[in-house]
Formats: sequence, structure tokens, C-alpha cells
Amino acid sequence: MHDFPIVLFDLDGTLIDSTPAIVESFETAFHCCGSLCPPADEVTALIGHPLLVMFARLGVHQGRLEEHVAAYKTHYRTVATAKTSLLPFAREAVEEAAGFARLGVVTTKTGSYSRVILEHLGIMDYFEVLVGYEDVVNVKPHPEPVLTALQRIGCVASERVFMVGDTSMDVQSALGACVTPLAVTSGYEAEEQLRCHAAHIFDHALDACRFARRKVLSGG
Repeated sequence: MHDFPIVLFDLDGTLIDSTPAIVESFETAFHCCGSLCPPADEVTALIGHPLLVMFARLGVHQGRLEEHVAAYKTHYRTVATAKTSLLPFAREAVEEAAGFARLGVVTTKTGSYSRVILEHLGIMDYFEVLVGYEDVVNVKPHPEPVLTALQRIGCVASERVFMVGDTSMDVQSALGACVTPLAVTSGYEAEEQLRCHAAHIFDHALDACRFARRKVLSGG
């Protein structure tokens, strides 16, 4: 195992905005299953969690969770690419990071969907590894997704490994894996909440990657 600079990225709220696709897919799932659809802001407040968790917190009974998730996925795959876009400065962030580090994606989204979206947006080729929901037993905030990404790249955890994300789950996963979390406020969690967990907070992923570059070039 080697020790070299790595930048891992979350997706929703960090690099991409898939809010329209997610909200529409939740609305469709609730409608198809004959359930009362919650307000859109309640859905967006949970983005970043696994679908089972989101539906449970939105009031779906345990015995009907899989039904709702299946309906969501059926619709989501039809709108994911058309209704997902890169966040401002996301492409520049990836290009910046690629100039000094090896890159990966760590997300609670299904990996196969994530790959299609990133290919559609023209940035998948920058990433050596993509760890999605189906690739781990324990999702974020557990450290397993970050550690899985490092294992696949062939790198050990160090101060030169960074995890860029927009939620406390990203930060906690990074800390548990003994890598440096870089929180961004471009997503779904309030800055005040991020400050409870993260020492480094930025407006967007590009600023986070510029900070990471300076840390690497200065030797820490």
C-alpha cells in the first residue's frame, strides 16, 4: 500500500445537483404506492442518506419501504441524466484536484446510476474508483466507504487523503477513516451543523481542492 495524495468526493450537494430528479422521483414513488407525499423541503433535507432511511424518516411503514424504493428507482433511472447538473465550480474542482492527486467518488447513491450520471456530465474519466451504496455493508457516516475507496486505489489513510463532502456524514466517515475532511456549504446541510464536526469549511468544492493542494505542496 502506498501513501500519495488522494481526493475523494461526495456527489449530491458536492459535485452535482440532482435535486429535481430526486424530488420528482420521490413524488412519483409516493403516488405510485398510494401514499401521501411529504413537502419537497422534507425530502431535500434528507438527501445524502440511503433511500431506505429517507423513506422511513418520511413516514413510510417498515413493511412498505422496499416497494417505495423500487418505485423511486424505476422513475429515477428515466430522469437522472436529464435532471442532474454539475454544481458551480464542480468541473474546475475536479480538474484542480487531478493536478496533484488521484481521485475517487464515495457516495450513498447507487454506484451504477452514479457512473452513468458522471459519464453524462463528462467527468467520470477523472476518477479511479467509485464506491456506491451497493459496494459496502456500512454506509456513511461509517468509515467503510472511505476505507473501501482507499483499498481499491491501493493507498493508506494519511493527512494527504482528503474527503470533500457537504454533510456531517461525509465528515464523520472521513474522521473515522483517519483522513482529512473538507466540508462544503454548496449542498443540503446548514453551515452551523457542519461546524459541529468539521474544522475546514468552504463555499464550494473548488475552494476545498485549492486548500488540499496547498496542504500537499507544503508538506502538511
